[in-house]
Amino acid sequence: MQGFDRITLRPDQMGGRPCIRGLRVTVGTIVGAIASGRSVDDVLQDYPYLERDDVLQALRYAAWRAEERDWPLEAA
Repeated sequence: MQGFDRITLRPDQMGGRPCIRGLRVTVGTIVGAIASGRSVDDVLQDYPYLERDDVLQALRYAAWRAEERDWPLEAA
């Protein structure tokens, strides 16, 4: 995942969901907080061990994933 050095994917952590720097905070948690009206500063206050760049990269990662396209595979 080039350009996403703060996002970690580990099958043994948080069910394999993308997390921030190996912490038990998922990208979805951050995006959900922002989507529900919390500001970046609110999120940083809620999770004092996160950095502003963590939150911003989580939002970039979510946007990148939303733009991905899935192509159905045809049976051989």
